[in-house]
Amino acid sequence: MGTKRYRLKIATWTVVREAGQPSPRKLDFPEAVVELARDLFRDQDDDREHFWAILLNAQNRYLLAHLVSTGTQSATLVHSREVLGPALREGAAALILIHNHPSGDPAPSREDLRLTRQLVDAAQLVDLKMHDHVIIGNGSGAWVSLATRGLM
Repeated sequence: MGTKRYRLKIATWTVVREAGQPSPRKLDFPEAVVELARDLFRDQDDDREHFWAILLNAQNRYLLAHLVSTGTQSATLVHSREVLGPALREGAAALILIHNHPSGDPAPSREDLRLTRQLVDAAQLVDLKMHDHVIIGNGSGAWVSLATRGLM
C-alpha cells in the first residue's frame, strides 16, 4: 500500500508602515484609551475578563494591542513576562494596560492594584514606561483610569 503525500502552501504577509509615517492613533489621554478599549472589547462579548497590553512608541502612538490573558467572570491570570515580553520584542517605549470587569463595575480590586504595582516595577527594570491601567465596566459605559486616580 502506497503512502500519500500532501503539499502545503503557506503564504506570509508583512504589513509595514512607510518610514517616517507614525500611527494615526495617539493615546495621550484616558478618553482615547477608553475608545481603543471599547474597540477591543467589542469582539470579546463573552462575560469573561480580558487583559490587554497596548504598546506605544516614544511619542505615545499606538504600535500594537496584545491580548495577554482571557480569564473567568471575576479574574484573569497575568504574568509580567507575558506583558513585557511583547513590548521588548516590538521595541515599544511605553505601555498602557487595559482590562474589563464583566460585572459592569470598573472599581479596581485589591488584586488589580497589586498587579499594577508589580507591572510598573517590572517595566521600570527594563526601561519601559507604564502610562496607565484602564478598567472598563462591561455594559455600563463606566471606566476607571488608575493613573488619573493617582494609583500608579
